[in-house]
Amino acid sequence: MTSPDTPAWPPALPAVLEIDTPRLRLRRWTDADRAPFAALNADPAVMRFFPALIPREASDRSIDAWLADFDARGWSNWAVETRESHAEGRFIGFVGLSVPRRTLPCSPCVEIGWRLARAAHGQGYATEAARAALRAGFVDIGLDEIVSMTAVLNTPSEAVMKRLGMVDSGENFDHPGVPEGSPLRPHVLYRLTRAQWLAGQQATRA
Repeated sequence: MTSPDTPAWPPALPAVLEIDTPRLRLRRWTDADRAPFAALNADPAVMRFFPALIPREASDRSIDAWLADFDARGWSNWAVETRESHAEGRFIGFVGLSVPRRTLPCSPCVEIGWRLARAAHGQGYATEAARAALRAGFVDIGLDEIVSMTAVLNTPSEAVMKRLGMVDSGENFDHPGVPEGSPLRPHVLYRLTRAQWLAGQQATRA
């Protein structure tokens, strides 16, 4: 809830924010991303920690929602492509910042998340892109805290959260978007404040 005396939340930027890292580009989505994103969402290896595969129509709706976020506030979940030496990079999935559409124990919040194609696993891409997204969240957007969550069973994503310097809040919860009784319903919740992130940046430079 905001008032005339408080800043609008979530914060909005005057233009769409896109980011380059040494190996990756985080950018606004295009129609060319729809087919490879749908293929990613239909890959059982990628979706093993989700309750079900995501059909093409739902995959496209996610892109449409993120494009609306970009139009409204200049940031969302970015499409990620590799910055290769030839003319066009290769789409590998998404990494970004979003406001969960369901009410969660940490709501209201901004979540950092990622989902990459199988061929992009194991190469440090999620960590590289997520570090850039955290910097954008705290420096460009001005967020005070960013959270991340995943199924308790999803230890690979939890390992990325730890590499990012995020802190296990100890606030495990049952995700309302996962069916009751599913082993994927219990979730961990990690948090990172701007102060913690700044301290981590200073320690790295030292």
